[in-house]
Amino acid sequence: MKRKLKINKGNVVEEKEINYIPVRYIVAFAITLFEVLAIIGVMVALCIFVPYFYIAVGITTFAVIIKIIASDDNPDYKIPWILFVLIIPVVGLMLYFIFGSRKIKKKYTKRLKDLKDLSYKKDDEGLLKQIEKENPIAHSQAKILINSADTHLFCNTQQKYFPSGEEYCQSMIEDLRKAKKFIYLEYFIIEEGKFWNSILDILKEKAKQGLDVKVVFDDIGCMSTLSGNYAKQLKKFGIDATPFSRMKGQADNEFNNRNHRKITVIDGIIGYTGGINIADEYINEKERFGHWKDVGIKIVGEAVWELTKLFLIDFGINLKRPIHLPENLYPLGHTSANGCVIPFGDGPKPLYQRRVGKTIIQSMLTTATKYVYITTPYLIIDNELCTSIENAALRGVDVRIIVPHIPDKKIVFNMTKSFYKRLIECGVKIYEYQPGFIHAKTYLADDNFAIIGTINLDYRSLVHHFENGIWLYNCDCIQNLKEDVLNTINKSIKITPKMLKTNIFNRIFRSLVKIFAPML
Repeated sequence: MKRKLKINKGNVVEEKEINYIPVRYIVAFAITLFEVLAIIGVMVALCIFVPYFYIAVGITTFAVIIKIIASDDNPDYKIPWILFVLIIPVVGLMLYFIFGSRKIKKKYTKRLKDLKDLSYKKDDEGLLKQIEKENPIAHSQAKILINSADTHLFCNTQQKYFPSGEEYCQSMIEDLRKAKKFIYLEYFIIEEGKFWNSILDILKEKAKQGLDVKVVFDDIGCMSTLSGNYAKQLKKFGIDATPFSRMKGQADNEFNNRNHRKITVIDGIIGYTGGINIADEYINEKERFGHWKDVGIKIVGEAVWELTKLFLIDFGINLKRPIHLPENLYPLGHTSANGCVIPFGDGPKPLYQRRVGKTIIQSMLTTATKYVYITTPYLIIDNELCTSIENAALRGVDVRIIVPHIPDKKIVFNMTKSFYKRLIECGVKIYEYQPGFIHAKTYLADDNFAIIGTINLDYRSLVHHFENGIWLYNCDCIQNLKEDVLNTINKSIKITPKMLKTNIFNRIFRSLVKIFAPML
């Protein structure tokens, strides 16, 4: 949330705008910290004062290590937890019990079946057979997504690519003004400012007209951008709003499994997604880390059904009451366009049994024959994904990755740089976007395949968060994405082996943060 301060500088009074954290979040953090310290303190006291209790702790530690080793988790995730449990007796064990789980809380899954029953039904067999005859690789990628993300394949869906947040914002506002039935918005970050206020004015007016207007925002993502009771404020305007996974100060994994999705649905027939949150830096109205480079995509047609479904599930699992829904949530479309699209979601178990984003990205890397272009704000990957990138380059595929030159988080940027040497030695070309910060999350292969969405190349995005994207095959907008990526490369610095030299302290620091990156 923003607050304006007046600062006296001699005879001049300057007004400065700052973000601050509302009291509710501070209390929640304090309660969580107290619970963690209390649990650890009790365990330490029992080990000191209760005879032979430390033996039980030792047996439990051994059992936990066996459990970690035997789990289905990626080895990159297992190793730091094993080290943590072994290096810090009792404390490491208790922190694993508190924060080690990557599954979504049970309270969010109780209404999941009912919410899924409200969704649309679609038979994909005809389209899949048609694509299989045309391109077996496209068929295999489509099957992966349909089976792992519980989604569907759509053709005759129009797409429009936006190479900047400014164009995305303008188009979305124009379509919001034309809404006739309902508007659904779901964003990781919403911040009061020119972008959000322009949208909010429209939402208020549409709610007055009787449209169903719903908003979901992540509670931690908006911790410093909105007031602690912002959902209640929106409800006064007739807007049905809820924070996602409201922070209550519980010593569990409430800091994981955040909602990183960005979805706008208008009347069930127009949808927007991409890397763009609703805050002024995303449209360069406010400068934070140089020029903010982001992208988005608009789809028109029946493929929007999947975005509607994702929104309603995320909205519904955060409520204790039934959802009021308008009629005709999934209207039949009458559009025509080249190519096929699959909107999809990704997230923690049990909603998703497999890492959807990681799997489809690896599939694109494995099947590419000419090139793979990637834009991501973070490059913090496990060994499996790193190997897939390396193997593509070693096969002669032109692999290019664009990351920021001006980072938003210095520690995370050091983690990103720790992968440069290994990837460059295999022939991967890495570029830093010189004008500032690139927040776009795009994956492009061989002029035929692309993914545009919210998925970063880091553990938090690939393992913990709720994410979404749109897989594109033979769509017209793929060429627009390619042109934009090449233009972005022209504005970027190519990283060379000479630029990788650093002092011993940086090398040690990067090695340490790389080990514990999966836990962050």
